[in-house]
This record gives sequence, structure tokens and C-alpha cells, in this order.
Amino acid sequence: MSESIIGERRSASLAGAGFAVAAYLTWALLALYWKALAHVPAFEVMLHRAVWSELFLLGLLAATGRLPQLIEALRHPSRLKMLLLTAILLACNWYLFIWAMGADLALEASLGYYINPLINVLLGVVFLRERLSRYRQAAVAMATAGVLLLSFSLGVPPWVALMLALTFGLYGLLRKMAPADPMVGLTVESLLMAIPAVPLLAWLEGHSEGGIGQFGLGTDLLLVAAGIVTAVPLLWFNAAAKRLTLSTLGLFQYIAPTGMFLIAVFINGEAFTATHAVTFGLIWGALALVAVETLRNRA
Repeated sequence: MSESIIGERRSASLAGAGFAVAAYLTWALLALYWKALAHVPAFEVMLHRAVWSELFLLGLLAATGRLPQLIEALRHPSRLKMLLLTAILLACNWYLFIWAMGADLALEASLGYYINPLINVLLGVVFLRERLSRYRQAAVAMATAGVLLLSFSLGVPPWVALMLALTFGLYGLLRKMAPADPMVGLTVESLLMAIPAVPLLAWLEGHSEGGIGQFGLGTDLLLVAAGIVTAVPLLWFNAAAKRLTLSTLGLFQYIAPTGMFLIAVFINGEAFTATHAVTFGLIWGALALVAVETLRNRA
């Protein structure tokens, strides 16, 4: 292999790593973004996110000449039905995450996104008939022990963490079953969310109960910019996916929950008890096992 080709691959890998870090860091910082909108009902914020995301994504598709792909996707009823399911799951995930940030539950939300890769493993076993290696069996057992320990300590299961992990895991599974370009697929999903969101937001504004114009220019800008902060990290993620192997990209995914964890403890001042330490230790250990197996399979 020539040195020029090796150099090009290294440059692509470095660029991919940069895009991956940017995407996952942005997703982590969204914990602060949605917390800044805690004075607006989470359901309304989610509606704004869907509408402004749709407008922004439509503009991107138009600018890149990809509107025909969107039109083609809308012509397949079976694909639309699947994307309707993924849109519902995504809306639930968005709402729950936005609500959790306003309720100072960023720590539990970070736990959910740490658990998510392990939920994906279980979903693969149940729906795709994938086999669990010994590493992954041990990882699932450790994660289960951590969740049970925290549930016993709190008196209730960590529902926010579990629902975030489950909704996002099911979302990823169904998107595999209804293959679509990530940006086109998100545009269709946002459209399906925006269709009921627009009249709901109009009703709220018409009854002087909406967030626009009620809390000042800063809130208005944050609500409108929700489309940008939703779509831009996805673009960076797609750019990273084109330059990195899937297993390498997967190792970057822990940046987001780690960022949320640090924000929860050191910025929001959420309580981090000894039980939390053991629980997170078990989850981190489980993820380390998955990472080790991934790296060994690459060798």
C-alpha cells in the first residue's frame, strides 16, 4: 500500500474522530440546553423541537438536492408505517429527556444512555436471534446487578434511565428494519411529529399559553434553535460514520453519557451517593467488557 493511501486513510480517520467527538459532545451539552428551557413545559419544547427540526432539515435537503429522496421515501406506505413507529419512539425519548433535564435528573438520564448499548445487546438476542458471548453475558449480568442495586436503594426502579434506554434501543432496532438515509429518515420522522405539533402549538399561542413571546427573546431563540441543535450533531455523526469503522465509532458513544454525568454532578449538583458509585461502577465495568470484546474481534 502506498504512503499516499496510508496518509489519506489516517487523515480520514482523524477527521472522523473529530466529527464523532463534536457530535457526542454536542449531545452531552444538550443536557444544559434543555435545562435552560425548564420554565417551558417539556411537551411544548418537544413540539417546537419537531417543527423547527423539520424546517431546518427540509432546508438542508433542498440545499443538497436531496428532496427527491424524501419524496421517494414518502411514496412507500409500508416504510411510512415503520417510520411512524420510530417517530413515536423518538418523540417519547425526546420528551422524557427534555423533562428529565428540567427535573434535575441528568444523572439518571446518563445512566440510561450508558445502559443503552446493553439494551441493544438484549434486543439483538430477542428479535434478531443473535447469540450472547461470554463477555456479553457477564456484561448484561453486571448491568442488571447495578440496576437492581439502585432500585433497592431508591425503593423504585430508575424508570427514567430504563425508559430512555428502551425507547432509544427500540428506535434503533426498528430503523434497521426500515432502512433509510439517516437525514431523510429523520426528516420523515420530524414531519410525522410536526403534523400534529403545528396545530397544537398554534392552539397554545392562540390561547396565550405558548412559550413564544411569553418569556423573552432568549427563550424564543432557544426554542427556534432546537431544530439546529437536533440536526447538526446528526450531520457530524454521519460524517464520522463515513470515515470510521462501526466498532471504532461505537467506542465514541460513551462521550455523551459521560458528559451528562459530569454536568449532573459538577454543574447541576445532583446527589451522587455510594450506591450510585457502585451502580455506575458495575455499568462501566459491563461496558468495558463489551469494548474489550469489540477490540479483540477487530484484531
